[in-house]
Amino acid sequence: MSGQIRSEIREGIGRIVIDRPDKMNSITVEMKPQLAEAFAGMDANPEVRCVILTGSGDRAFSSGSDLNSLSLQEGAWAFRNRIEYAKVVCDCRKPVIAALKGWVLGGGLEMALAADIRIAGASARLGLPEVKRGWLPGGGASQLLPRLVGYGQAMMLMLTGEPIDAEAALRVGLVEEVVSDEDLEARVAELAKLIASHSAVATQSIKAATRMALSTPLEAGLQYENELHVVGMQSRDRAVGAATLEGERAAKPSGN
Repeated sequence: MSGQIRSEIREGIGRIVIDRPDKMNSITVEMKPQLAEAFAGMDANPEVRCVILTGSGDRAFSSGSDLNSLSLQEGAWAFRNRIEYAKVVCDCRKPVIAALKGWVLGGGLEMALAADIRIAGASARLGLPEVKRGWLPGGGASQLLPRLVGYGQAMMLMLTGEPIDAEAALRVGLVEEVVSDEDLEARVAELAKLIASHSAVATQSIKAATRMALSTPLEAGLQYENELHVVGMQSRDRAVGAATLEGERAAKPSGN
């Protein structure tokens, strides 16, 4: 069961690659702690402002769990305490962009759901085939998917087990953009660079506040947003950002 998780950091952008192309980048038991370690490292590194998650090769972003490795779990208690790799992505405090190409299935789609932004290449095929195997998607899909695409579309995907193409995923709101496979890497890099250029306090506060909206009543969410806003307004980044914006305005020709 070869395969590994590769990671690198360049110019404030972390890149995590699921590297098992011969097996559609499926995740083995050995790869789970590697993924957790990679994301923990990105999360703890103050130089990292944005993280890109992608798969190796052209066939797949990830097809989820390696089915053979599931048999290696030693009973229900060990399975309960497993490293849930989609949750590892979800728990990252930095903005995460998933670059999707080829098959995005099962736990692979759940990792994409756990990211903040999903950019798909035209070849992307997204699906949750777990129902065909006799179980439910257990990495967050039943909770995250209806919040993203609505109840009916979520049930269509989960109850049929049938994949949809990139354009259909865009129509239902499962991905944010579709580009050609050839342009995918450049577009994701462009987006990550833009996000990384902003204040880490601002981007991480936006993520924290917006994630809170998924699980709290409006009143509590607004209060949480306000607390984060107070922190942001007192940060050094706010003063630097205000000065930069003022400089940009001054540089524009009059009348614009």
